[in-house]
Amino acid sequence: MMGVAPYITASIILQLLAMIIPALEEMQKEEQGRQKINMWTRWLTVPLAAMQSYGMITLLRKSSYDILGDVSRFELFSMIITIIAGTVFLMWIGELITEKKIGNGISLLIFAGIVSGIPRVVQQTVTTFDPSQLFVLLGFIVIIFITIIGVVVINEGQRNIPVQYARQVRGNKMYGGTSTHLPLRVNMAGVIPIIFAISLILFPSMIAQFFVHAETAFLASIAQWIIELFQNQLFYGILYFVLVFGFTYFYTEIIFHPTQIAENLQKQGGFIPGIRPGRHTSEYLANTTHKIIFVGALFLGVIAILPLIMRYFTGMQSLAIGGTSLLIVVSVVIETVKQVESQLTMREYEGM
Repeated sequence: MMGVAPYITASIILQLLAMIIPALEEMQKEEQGRQKINMWTRWLTVPLAAMQSYGMITLLRKSSYDILGDVSRFELFSMIITIIAGTVFLMWIGELITEKKIGNGISLLIFAGIVSGIPRVVQQTVTTFDPSQLFVLLGFIVIIFITIIGVVVINEGQRNIPVQYARQVRGNKMYGGTSTHLPLRVNMAGVIPIIFAISLILFPSMIAQFFVHAETAFLASIAQWIIELFQNQLFYGILYFVLVFGFTYFYTEIIFHPTQIAENLQKQGGFIPGIRPGRHTSEYLANTTHKIIFVGALFLGVIAILPLIMRYFTGMQSLAIGGTSLLIVVSVVIETVKQVESQLTMREYEGM
């Protein structure tokens, strides 16, 4: 029911804490520390799954369709335990896939969940096909291909910053003097900003659902106003775009540390041609990153609201393109192909 969402939430929480708490940041640098953090992520998944499952069951119980009806405490407890077990089982399968070096197991599970829904969408499209909408359907297919190409370009796009290493003479031998590059990716944050934005944008409506039938008229009216506000597609789309755009910069600031990179380059005798080592290098990397990330943030924002845009122009609900789903699918395929190629290369070297 919850899928791997609680595990992803737990991973994000610990990643953010690692940026705030120095002890966790140091643990991430060591293998033993990373294993401990992974164990804490698993333990944190259980209470998060319990909270999310309880919230979902409560919404189903209080819905106007009376989906669950009266539920006893034992039945409620059994439901929550069952949902937690399902999430933990998926988490275990994901980690097994990761251990087999096929790719990121959790990402592959999300990929499988998205791809498994494609036959149903195709079936609905064929069943409800209207010849008058042929050009609209062809337009959707063209937009899907353009979106996939755009995702590949942005996902693989990077700016190579040239780095030169100073020559060092030790005895009769000369070391260094090589030149390389520092890759700055256009989309460093991946799909994390979209996940952050979805979690934040769904939170007010979910909380308001609990107070719609409140005895206090003022509280019930506010809850109803919030629900209607977030059902407004224009407001929802603008807020969603702004949140994704902002979280892209926010998460990039968390994972990318130009000051630390500048210090490491200086310690290793490296420098960017035309830029002084130290503070000037750090400022140059920060400014360059902000310019590059602007394109990535804009792209992620458009991808996030793409279904709303298509729905507005076509008025069709079932064929709305999931830009986020395409982003995840394409990213996972690219990463899995790279993982398999690296394993094949390793096996060839071992054979040689």
